[in-house]
Amino acid sequence: MKAHRPRPPHLPGDHSHAEWRDHTVPYVIVAAIIVLMVTLIVWVVDPAPPKTITISAGPHDSSVFVTAGLYKRILARNGITLKVLESDGSVENLHRLLDPKQHVELALVQGGAADGLDTSSLMSLGSVFYIPVVVFYRGTGISELSELEGKRIAIGREGSGTRLLALKLLEANGIEPGGDTVLVPSDGLQAATQLVAGEVDAAILNGDSATRGLMLRLLKVPGISVMDFDEANAYTRLFPYLDEIDLPPGVLDLKHRIPPDTVHLISPTVELVARTNLHPAISDLLIEAAQEVHGLPGLLQHAGQFPSPVAHEYQISEDAQRYYRTGKSFLYRTLPFWLASIGDRTLVLLLPMAVLLIPAMRLIPALYGWRVRSRIYRYYGALIAIERGALADSTEEERKQLFAELDQIEASLNRLRMPLAYADAFYVLREHVGFVRSRLAAQGSHP
Repeated sequence: MKAHRPRPPHLPGDHSHAEWRDHTVPYVIVAAIIVLMVTLIVWVVDPAPPKTITISAGPHDSSVFVTAGLYKRILARNGITLKVLESDGSVENLHRLLDPKQHVELALVQGGAADGLDTSSLMSLGSVFYIPVVVFYRGTGISELSELEGKRIAIGREGSGTRLLALKLLEANGIEPGGDTVLVPSDGLQAATQLVAGEVDAAILNGDSATRGLMLRLLKVPGISVMDFDEANAYTRLFPYLDEIDLPPGVLDLKHRIPPDTVHLISPTVELVARTNLHPAISDLLIEAAQEVHGLPGLLQHAGQFPSPVAHEYQISEDAQRYYRTGKSFLYRTLPFWLASIGDRTLVLLLPMAVLLIPAMRLIPALYGWRVRSRIYRYYGALIAIERGALADSTEEERKQLFAELDQIEASLNRLRMPLAYADAFYVLREHVGFVRSRLAAQGSHP
């Protein structure tokens, strides 16, 4: 029984459409690849800045919370919403940043709060203001914390940065919880009231608890003195996150010369700390807001002193270093934030797009050549099928059918439009059609 001859491949009927597809398909494929790669670059390498970010600040009545509110108002000018969360202080702020389940991108953190924690996943946008340590005590002549041993000391409420820092300073002076010294968990106005009432012998105030008004009130109370840190320079060496600052005579009250002499203090700084995935455009906006809020002169600082890129406990981010060095880029200086963001991302894409276009331009001729050769190979498939039919024991009727198929191939070739670069392959194909026709004619003459 004779095997069934496979049907020859389908030959194109309308060659104009085939030629149009030869030219179009390579460009479509290359364009799709470029669009896919650019999308991946935009999504992974340079995503759009978020519209909403969250900052963990401090207690509702604290200066840190007020500062975060000022940031919020400034960022709103550029269409960015800053959500401000209340907290118990720097310790809670830091734990929120380190917890991946907490959707917190930023926090205002007091120096010394990171003791014992792995903060490699965080970065600093700079120090923004001082929160000095001010020690008031009953009596006179005390200039060292070690002299408070055995007394009652207000060191701040549980969970606050004031308490954490006070415990570190007291420990460095040999005073630890559980000893003869009584450590009272109170701060601010409560600690000051206890000090005046004689319920505590000393109060360690820090940040909001050491306001100008409260210090003036305490210094006017007979028997209450402020401690002058004679060893301030030593503290800054032992605790790198501390700075030495001075209260010059009369800075609190010029008329009554309060304080009467220079008071040496030690002070940590509050840093604007963020996760390392913070968008560069948001980083620039935050530093710009910090410059507007903290750049003016004050009781403890000179004009332009803050924000500062001086590293303490956290590494300064590369984006922050670039901003402190050169300021805002040209686009962000001259265009609205949203438009500058689009332009900045477009510039970032130019290099990878150029890298993609060079091999893509080489790919287009290769795809076009493959399309043209595939049309020629389709004819060869039909010729092979006819030749196999000619070599088989075929009847006269079957040979007529094979001749008809050859005629169909030649008619299709007559309508085929072939680029000049492939003319040699085209004429070789026509010779092979003639060769198969002669084989088929010879097979009919010699059955």
